[in-house]
Amino acid sequence: MTAPIPEFSRLVPVARLGAEPFRQDIEATESERAALARRFDLVALDRLAATVELVRRGDEAILLSADYQADFAQSCVVTLDPVPGSISDTFQLLYGPPELASDDPEEAALEPLASDWIDIGEAVAQEFSLALPPFPRIPDANVEAAAEPQHPRGPFDELARLLDPKRT
Repeated sequence: MTAPIPEFSRLVPVARLGAEPFRQDIEATESERAALARRFDLVALDRLAATVELVRRGDEAILLSADYQADFAQSCVVTLDPVPGSISDTFQLLYGPPELASDDPEEAALEPLASDWIDIGEAVAQEFSLALPPFPRIPDANVEAAAEPQHPRGPFDELARLLDPKRT
């Protein structure tokens, strides 16, 4: 059984990596952004671009360093209105055998190198998803106003108001 191909896949063969750093600029196409927006439950993903560098660390490890930018919109958790957002961030991942894992939070997270290629697009997409605001909210959203129950007006509400003027 083969795994599905990620929406923003940019494969770099490990054999292509030599002693010199490998650097590539990548940007998601319109259809890739639409697919990623569905995957991450976004209203829109207007831009996702990155500069990625891969550097060999000895015979067994490869360090991925990337900086990326994204423009997107999420649904407000209170009103469901679109909340625009932008992210510009950097990250590092170390690809290699499990023995290279470190408990040091300052070191790059370890990703197992399970094949003959590294998917730099999927790495960027995953890091972007982790950086998304978990509870997007428009600045003037009022939780209390949104939580007030709205009583539907029935056919006899107006008649009841006429009979009892204190009723609104």
